Amino acid sequence: MYAYHVVTDRPLKVGQQLIFDEAHHNGVYQRVCEKINLVKDIYSNPAKYSAEILEHHTSVAMRELALEEVRRKKYPAYPSRMSCLYVSGKFEEADNWGKYFAKIGRPTYSIVKLEIDGNCFCGDATKCFDAQLDEQENLRLAEIYWKNESNDADDPPIIEMLVDGHIKVVEMIKEINANIIS
Repeated sequence: MYAYHVVTDRPLKVGQQLIFDEAHHNGVYQRVCEKINLVKDIYSNPAKYSAEILEHHTSVAMRELALEEVRRKKYPAYPSRMSCLYVSGKFEEADNWGKYFAKIGRPTYSIVKLEIDGNCFCGDATKCFDAQLDEQENLRLAEIYWKNESNDADDPPIIEMLVDGHIKVVEMIKEINANIIS
């Protein structure tokens, strides 16, 4: 399978190979691990916290942990959001993400074409929810994400493609080089 990836955080080169599996994680995994003890405390003592004032990375960790729990139990063939690469099936989609990342100030290097030997899940980013203090509610919302049912006609999906396995950079499609600090 081939897909396109907006290269952020650090550059990639043609020929470079990546692996995402149970032992090889992405940046989401690291950020979630940093918040695990806090998430456990929030679920044990919700009265101490307010969902409206949760720090962004804490809220993301709560969401991603719920998504991972549901994936492992009900959808184990799908890539983990914490051990995957986020890609686009079409160059135009990747180009739109690249423009968006550059606009919000994220370091954005390029768009590359990838050859992927692994699993794929095409989900809807609009179903990525804001975490709640209630763990069961987060698990319910995670189930909605992984079920990936159609949206209402007036609520178009924002496709996010998750891939894992062995991934090879086969072509440099577009240089962006926005927000790069040397």
